[in-house]
Amino acid sequence: MATRTDAPTRREQILREAARLFAERGFHGVGVDEIGAAVGISGPGLYRHFAGKDAMLAELLVGISGQLLTGGRRRVAEARAGSGGGAEDGAEGLLDSLIEGHIDFALDDRPLITLHDRELDRLRDSDRKLVRQLQRQYVELWVEVVREVYPELAEPAARSAVHSVFGLLNSTPHLGRPGALPGRAGTAELLHRMARGAFGAAAVAPGA
Repeated sequence: MATRTDAPTRREQILREAARLFAERGFHGVGVDEIGAAVGISGPGLYRHFAGKDAMLAELLVGISGQLLTGGRRRVAEARAGSGGGAEDGAEGLLDSLIEGHIDFALDDRPLITLHDRELDRLRDSDRKLVRQLQRQYVELWVEVVREVYPELAEPAARSAVHSVFGLLNSTPHLGRPGALPGRAGTAELLHRMARGAFGAAAVAPGA
């Protein structure tokens, strides 16, 4: 079974370069020949892997939504199976794990965030609905864990807090050039503290 440490397949190479080029220049600003050149094959050769640019965009956006949900479910399952402390301690660690997983995405797949913001409406209706469905399931997974850590948060408030934290974490494409950031580890630690701080602030009663 492939892992993130395996050498990428040609199909994965094509998707990564397509995401980078689409994010830099827009979906309509990139031709099939340019994507092919980025991975060392002819433009027509791409059609052995994808029906066209629309298919690449759909696989990128549906794929990352599915990966986030699958990763979140895996973290929940591992935490539930291996929790040796109290329920509260387990929930705290699980929330930290979910945040860490999303930060990995936000730092390592920044072009996909830009693509989602700019190009989601270009997907055909069925693909766009699938993306939204996967995203809703991912949000609800977080809401359940957040409410375990902060039981004083009503469900609507917890859901709003989760969406707000996603907005915070997904701000990475706007943080400037990679060299201008404090390094990956430092940026990840900062984002983690800000996410936990946002959830903590949401749980404070008005006027407290």
